[in-house]
Amino acid sequence: MPDKHLSSKFDADLNLLLSRLLEMGGLVESQIAYALEALKEFDTVLVDQVLEGEHRLNDMEIKIDEEVTNIIARRQPAARDLRFLMATSKCITNLERAGDEARKIVKRTRRIQANVGGLHVNAAEIKASGEMALHILRRALDAFARMDTVAAAKIVRDDEAIDNEFKAFVRKLVTSMTEDPRTISIGLDYLFIAKAIERIGDHAKNIAEYVVYVAKGADVRHVSREQLERDALGSSQN
Repeated sequence: MPDKHLSSKFDADLNLLLSRLLEMGGLVESQIAYALEALKEFDTVLVDQVLEGEHRLNDMEIKIDEEVTNIIARRQPAARDLRFLMATSKCITNLERAGDEARKIVKRTRRIQANVGGLHVNAAEIKASGEMALHILRRALDAFARMDTVAAAKIVRDDEAIDNEFKAFVRKLVTSMTEDPRTISIGLDYLFIAKAIERIGDHAKNIAEYVVYVAKGADVRHVSREQLERDALGSSQN
């Protein structure tokens, strides 16, 4: 949560902004959950639902960004308040892009359903990594709402597990396509889905990094995990 100010209107502006970011985050979570369920069940209704939801996400991103600009112009914030506003703008960009990844998943799911032709690829790692990505996105949004830097640092660490699942799946997929070239087409579709899930994890990690930026005043986007953890636990700047 943003810090309290002498101006109750400023507090209300910041709290409303946060609530809108979390609302957008909730929609992205739903989009990803529907995309994963569509992949599991090959449910065309869910595919269409995800594609339709993308327009709402785009509108939310534009409106929240406009509100960030308006608050900066009216209040001329400094220090942590300015960091919060800048981080909010970057977080909604990451959320919109995570929503784009959900769209990519359902579009590839539709291709798989149409062209599978009896061929099968074991995609257990994709389903596991998808659930992991959705889980850390939820945790990242919760950490941002509470400005919990300890939780944020843990999310960055956990994102590595998604990367490892992706690498394991790619190795297995290459072996499968080598042994049976007929699986190449469907294998490439699953590869695009796996990459989309990995990117969702990356966007969740980015949001977690902005928690540390707002709370501690440290830009940790391109530092080692160990340095990020030290910054997350260190003293905050105004």
